[in-house]
Amino acid sequence: MKVLVTGGAGFIGANLCRRLTQDPRIEQVRVIDDLSTGRADALDGIPVEFTEASILDREALDSAADGCQSIVHLAALGSVPRSVADPEASHAANATGTLRVLDAARHNDNAHVVLASSSSVYGANPTLPKVETLLCQPMSPYAVSKLATEQYAMAYAACYDLPVLPFRFFNVYGPGQHAGHVYAAVVPVFLDAALAGRPLPLNGDGEQSRDFTFVGTVVETLTRAVTDRVTSGPTNLAFGTRTTLNELIRLIEAALGHPVQIERRDPRPGDVRHSQADNAQLRGLFPDITAVPLQTGIAQTLDWFRSRRS
Repeated sequence: MKVLVTGGAGFIGANLCRRLTQDPRIEQVRVIDDLSTGRADALDGIPVEFTEASILDREALDSAADGCQSIVHLAALGSVPRSVADPEASHAANATGTLRVLDAARHNDNAHVVLASSSSVYGANPTLPKVETLLCQPMSPYAVSKLATEQYAMAYAACYDLPVLPFRFFNVYGPGQHAGHVYAAVVPVFLDAALAGRPLPLNGDGEQSRDFTFVGTVVETLTRAVTDRVTSGPTNLAFGTRTTLNELIRLIEAALGHPVQIERRDPRPGDVRHSQADNAQLRGLFPDITAVPLQTGIAQTLDWFRSRRS
């Protein structure tokens, strides 16, 4: 089996490529990434065929997809704040980009497509946990673009019989996720600040909660989806945990063995207050997948940050 990973030089993408190349059922792994948010060195030592190009480049995308039986579509412009600052860029990369990927799959013998959506699509809907049948009420341009991602996938499944599986990711974290830029996720931002002796930047009161999901669990699920050609409607890829940022800070302090300082900031516009997945559908599709506890995942991620600093 040949697999194309869009956005394969990104955090989740590089972790996935490493896992896919270790599977004997996978003959070849290809990557297309324009390196706008990914890093070429994330793929060092991973035997992939790399194309540096945007998924909006039809010719480059079609060439990369040629002969692939499966596409894992991770390429995107992430971050709610980034989408608030530049909604058109988020739409082009996430909505139009997905349309191009689906077309590439359709014209390539209806290749199986696994796509990354986001828990942000639930938006202002207050119901917890978030079950896939809930009304989506996006609160940011990013969330709208991710809703378009999964809905285009389902439309292509209906119109062209394209085999698809859109996953709604919930706050994925782990080794390989960098800090040091304005749109970095909360776990790497906190760990990077803590190791540098800086105050942890906390937006709001810290009682906002998230369903943190370790990247190893995510890539194992994606790999299983590819090798088993699993199809479904939008599916939460998280395990029903609910951790406040204040609780996350306490876990980081426990892992470090000392307290940290906090720099309190205003809440960010477009941020969802609480997020927690219902995982019944995921469990039905992948009953053998085991989640990594947050305490274990934080320890492994901290070790990775320490190794980079040393």
